[in-house]
Amino acid sequence: MKKTDKSVLIDDIASSINEYAHFYVAEASGLNAEKSSNLRRECFKRDVKMVMVKNTLLIKALEKVEGDYNEMYDSLKGTSALFFSNVGNLPAKLIKDFAKGSNMPHLKCAFVEECVYLGADQLDALCAVKSRDELIGDVIGLLQSPMKNVVSALQSGGTTIHGLLKTLGDK
Repeated sequence: MKKTDKSVLIDDIASSINEYAHFYVAEASGLNAEKSSNLRRECFKRDVKMVMVKNTLLIKALEKVEGDYNEMYDSLKGTSALFFSNVGNLPAKLIKDFAKGSNMPHLKCAFVEECVYLGADQLDALCAVKSRDELIGDVIGLLQSPMKNVVSALQSGGTTIHGLLKTLGDK
């Protein structure tokens, strides 16, 4: 591969890292053509961008991008698949679901919510990370809960008072 081709690939990877908020690096050496195609289809359905990369090019792209990714460099060995997403836990769930049958791909490292996660044992923790929309939904639910209690108390009290007044009026 020519040096100019490599620099173009490095720039593409760096622009994807800047474009997406989260990225995962997974081991993909055990995937044959059929499994790789199935994984790509599943990524497309879930709006996750998947790219097979050479580790040296990925390291050079990470060096070009703003941020400290030095912790990740040790885990970048073997064949790597790079998953990009704007939802933090989506690639983790995808990797976990896809790896149930064959243990491939398995997580090498990830950059999610401005934190670095290393190793396949972090996959469950990454699946539990809530997305921005899920957190907003939780906050709205918490804010609505006291209001619902007040409204229901006022409504139930109103029918009780109305019933008492009607009973007294009948007597």
